[in-house]
Amino acid sequence: MSTSPNLTFNDGRTIPQLGYGVWQVDDATAEDVVGRAFKAGYRHIDTAKIYGNEAGVGRAIEASGLSPEELFITTKLWNADQGYESTLAAFEESMQRLGLETLDLYLIHWLQPKRGKYVDTWKALIELQKRGRVRSIGVSNFTVEALQEIIDETGVVPAINQVETHPYFNQAELRAFEADKGILHESWSPLGSGKGLLEDPVLAGIAEKRGATPAQVVLAWHLALGLVVIPKSVTESRIIENWGALEVSLTDEDIAAINGLDKGEAGRIGANPATADFA
Repeated sequence: MSTSPNLTFNDGRTIPQLGYGVWQVDDATAEDVVGRAFKAGYRHIDTAKIYGNEAGVGRAIEASGLSPEELFITTKLWNADQGYESTLAAFEESMQRLGLETLDLYLIHWLQPKRGKYVDTWKALIELQKRGRVRSIGVSNFTVEALQEIIDETGVVPAINQVETHPYFNQAELRAFEADKGILHESWSPLGSGKGLLEDPVLAGIAEKRGATPAQVVLAWHLALGLVVIPKSVTESRIIENWGALEVSLTDEDIAAINGLDKGEAGRIGANPATADFA
């Protein structure tokens, strides 16, 4: 069985590069599909409070027989819980649902710039790391400007920034800034859900040459760029197919062709972190 490569955070810890996401997976289903992901080889699971399935993920962890040292678990603070004290309280609630004593990675889920609480929230994550409750801390859906602000305000650089990234919206400018700061980049919606990406003729051609599926080619592109990537599926065959991306090798020419699919802002699927404001 293949093993995901690890990438190293700026705090010296590591994260499996290929993980399994559980967005839009209900709690009752989460235990089963996360268990199937474990059997396929995944050891990195990405959840969030707002997904409503932390408890299901926790049951899957308990049932797996895998030790905490073998796993990497991420969850995220929801927007309504931003603020220093409320972050500390929300973290404890997430840990109870997950059934864990120590978390591998905790993220601020969205920037929420109009609320103006993300700096205090980041300070709370720093405190959780100091207490030894979280091994690594980072953010999700943060802009260049917000990343720079929390670094300037606290002196602590996030380990990772998880944002929408796929060939139609490849985030080159943000990735360049993160690389300069030593921040890993993590891709959500890596297969460009809803944009017809997997039917793109460029990807189809590369897939045929490499003896792979278009989805595997896209995931192999994320891996080749040094990004952490968390595809999501509740279908066992696709969970296994996505894991198979680890065996796909792309040439420099393949990668350049995929980079050329970028549509800039027109390729975005989700909300813009610079303006998104929802509880």
